[in-house]
Amino acid sequence: MSTRRDFLFKAGFAALASGLVHKSALAALPEVAVMDHAGTQAPVAPTQGRPYNPVVTLNGWTLPFRMNQGVKEFHLVAEPVVREIAPGMNARLWGYNGQSPGPTIEAVEGDRVRLFVTNRLPEVTTIHWHGQRLPNGMDGVAGLTQPAIPPGQTYVYEFTLRRSGTFMYHPHADEMTQMAMGMMGMFIVHPKDPAFMPVDRDFCFLLNSYDIDPGSYTPRVNTMLDFNIWTFNSRAFPGIDPLVCRHGDRVRIRVGNLTMTNHPIHLHGHEFEVTGTDGGWTRPESRWPEVTTDIAVGQMRAIEFDATEEGDWAFHCHKSHHTMNAMGHNVPTMIGVEQDGIAEKISSLIPDYMVMGDKGMHDMAAMEMPLPDNTLPMMTGFGQFGPIGMGGMFTTVKIRKGLAPGNYKDPGDYKQPKGSRAYVWKGRALPEPRRAKTAATAPTVTVRKPSGHSDH
Repeated sequence: MSTRRDFLFKAGFAALASGLVHKSALAALPEVAVMDHAGTQAPVAPTQGRPYNPVVTLNGWTLPFRMNQGVKEFHLVAEPVVREIAPGMNARLWGYNGQSPGPTIEAVEGDRVRLFVTNRLPEVTTIHWHGQRLPNGMDGVAGLTQPAIPPGQTYVYEFTLRRSGTFMYHPHADEMTQMAMGMMGMFIVHPKDPAFMPVDRDFCFLLNSYDIDPGSYTPRVNTMLDFNIWTFNSRAFPGIDPLVCRHGDRVRIRVGNLTMTNHPIHLHGHEFEVTGTDGGWTRPESRWPEVTTDIAVGQMRAIEFDATEEGDWAFHCHKSHHTMNAMGHNVPTMIGVEQDGIAEKISSLIPDYMVMGDKGMHDMAAMEMPLPDNTLPMMTGFGQFGPIGMGGMFTTVKIRKGLAPGNYKDPGDYKQPKGSRAYVWKGRALPEPRRAKTAATAPTVTVRKPSGHSDH
C-alpha cells in the first residue's frame, strides 16, 4: 500500500535525482526523504556528480542528495521512529528519516558535502562522522567541538571527503541513550577512480542490539551487556533479507559494529579476504583468506569474495546467543532431567504446561507457544527442510546462475543437484564404539611439604 510517506519519498527522490530543482529552492533546506518500510531497496546510481557503483543497504536505503553549486547536500532528520524488528515485533526507537538505522549516505572521495541535521527529538543531539577526516568543528561532539543541537533546530555540517572507505554516523550527545535507542547509520565514500577495487555487488549494514523486555516496545537504555535482541540493521532473522548474488560475481560486504561487544561474522561455503578496515583499504600483500572475521566495538570491516559456489549459504555472527531472539539469561539447563512424572502432576494444575529443554532446545524452533504481544520466538524461521532454529544476527547469501546484473530479488530456495545433499545411512548398523575403561578407584594424591616446613 502506498502511503503519504512513500509518496513524499518517491517524489522527493525523483526531483533530487533528476536535478529538476528550481534555483530558488536551493537557498532553502533540501527536501526531507523518508522511508517507512524495512525491505532492502535496490541500489540507486547517481545522475549527478561523479559516477560510482552504488551500495545495497541490507534492509535499508540510500539518502538522496541534491547538487548546489558543486556541493552535495543531504538532509538528515533525527526523530522517534517505529522499526519492525521482524514480522510480529515492532520497536519504538530513535533514528533518522523514518527509520533506524538511518539511511546510508553515499558520496565520492574528493566531494564537498553539506549535511543538514534537523533535531525532532525531545532532547539535544549531534552527529559524529565516525572515521572521517574533517575540520575539528565538524566532528560532532557536544560541548567539545560544537554546541548541542536543541530540539527544533537545524545545524549544518560541511567538509570535503578526503579518503574513500566505509564509515558510520551516530550521536555524540547522550550517546548511551541515543545509540541504545538506535541512532546510527552508514556513510560510504566511493573511490574517485571507478576502476579502483571494482566489485559487482556491494552490500553494507550495521550490527546493533537492544534490550527489549518481552511484551514491551521500548529498549532499556541502561543495559550494558545483557541484550536480548541482536540484529543486522535493526532486523532479526527471519526478518533479515538475503544477500542475493549472481554466480561468479565479485562481492563486497561492509559491516559496522555499534553494539557493546565484538561479533565474529562467519560466511559458509566461501573464503573471503578483509579488504577494508576503520583506517581504509588494506594492502593486497597484507591479506589472507578467512571464513570468519571478528569486528570489535566501533569498528568497520569490508570483506570480499568471489561467489563461485551456488546455494543458500548461512551468514551470521558466530556467538551462538546472538543468533537467538528474546533470550532469557535465567533459564535453567534441563538437559538429561527426566520430567515425565512431574509434567503430569504440573499439567493437572496448569493445563498448557509443556516439557522443555530435556533433550536440548531445538524443539523450541518448531513450537507454537503463547508469547506476550510484540515478542519474537527465541528461535524462528523455516527453510525448505524444516525449522532453521536461528534468530537474531543470521541471514543467507543466495548465489544463483543466470541472474541479471541488477537483480536483487530473492530467488527462493536453492534446488540442490541430485546426489549433493546429506542423506540417511541405510546400511548395516554401526558397531558400538570401543571406549576407554573407567578407573575403578579414585587416584591417589600425595602431598609433599616444602623442605624445611614446620607443622607449627
